[in-house]
Amino acid sequence: MKLYLDTSDRTTIMRLDDKEYVWESGRDLARDLLKYIHDKLEENNADWKDLTEIHFFSGPGSFTGLRIGACVVNALAEQLNIPLFDQNDEKHKVIMPNYGREANVSKPKK
Repeated sequence: MKLYLDTSDRTTIMRLDDKEYVWESGRDLARDLLKYIHDKLEENNADWKDLTEIHFFSGPGSFTGLRIGACVVNALAEQLNIPLFDQNDEKHKVIMPNYGREANVSKPKK
């Protein structure tokens, strides 16, 4: 089963093979993403071991959303020993987010 994940916006898009799921994840992404994936796998009578490859939209997009998504797909691909691809079907050992610009880091106040 192929997993596709796009966390570049407040709306998370996930596909399991040809079934698409849209989740208004907002600020709950970090807390609930793994549970959301697991719940959708169960709806399809599947489990983590049934995943055969992962495709991830690596950006550009939300800094936080992309970082969370990249952490999750990198960990899953490594632990399940399955291939990991970006949106251009390039294979990666570790996928890095593409934010589309430099990070906007404010100066410390102290």
